[in-house]
Amino acid sequence: MNEATAVRAAGGVLVRDGRVCLVHRPRYDDWALPKGKLDNDEPPILGAAREVLEETGQTARVRAALPVVSYTLPDGRPKTVDYWLMETVGDGGPVQDTDEVDEVAWLPFDEAATRLTYADERAVLEHAAALPPITSVLVLVRHAHAGERKKWSGNDALRPIDAQGQAEAERFAAICGPIGPERLITATPLRCKQTLEPVSAAHGGLPIVVDGAFAEPADADEAPAKAKLAAQRLLDVRSGGRTVICSQGKIIPHLLATLLDEADSEPYKTAKGDAWLLTWTGDRLLEPARL
Repeated sequence: MNEATAVRAAGGVLVRDGRVCLVHRPRYDDWALPKGKLDNDEPPILGAAREVLEETGQTARVRAALPVVSYTLPDGRPKTVDYWLMETVGDGGPVQDTDEVDEVAWLPFDEAATRLTYADERAVLEHAAALPPITSVLVLVRHAHAGERKKWSGNDALRPIDAQGQAEAERFAAICGPIGPERLITATPLRCKQTLEPVSAAHGGLPIVVDGAFAEPADADEAPAKAKLAAQRLLDVRSGGRTVICSQGKIIPHLLATLLDEADSEPYKTAKGDAWLLTWTGDRLLEPARL
């Protein structure tokens, strides 16, 4: 099956006062988690927040990534649905997409699991219900594109992001929207600070704090040792509210492997402008999710 024909969707387990939101869809006469198809190349976290708002009237804040559901549509196309654990923000309003949803129910988790029509969504809900309380949420991003190092004649710490990098920074700022950043921390290079500037602008001029702990060393062989220091610093700052940290490519893989107590950093290689959602329940770090 050609990947171009694949259908991508996203949704949420939306929680308010210990109850979870289900929606009734008259077209299918089913009860489901709020979800829907992504718009073109829309990031899943944005699609999930948009669909939740349209189908429930609630603005949502993302707390954690949940299992991805995959299945085959009747026409043979593969479909994947990314789910996120979310909490409501504010009082909300009426359902916006009344063609899709005609009733909303807020139920205890066990009652919601019974009412859900689909077994795969029930499994997602049960996974969310089994999680201990979320205590910290953090986003770790690699700085956006900044041209080529070999073509920059000045101090490399002053190399700025380029046009591609600016677009990546704007996209990242949008992705941060459903998370609701409260603190911004950057490694020392200018390109790291510039990656966070659109996030700052989108959140009322949130200050960007420079912290050298997240900057990569000049010698790549020193990256694993420097990453241990960065990991400790990250643990120190995670309790200060929802935090976004911009770091560098030589540090991030080792930093994540250190946090997870894993020897292999290869799975955590991160492209420029890409990010990870890190969620803790107490001292336990859940599996990092690529944003």
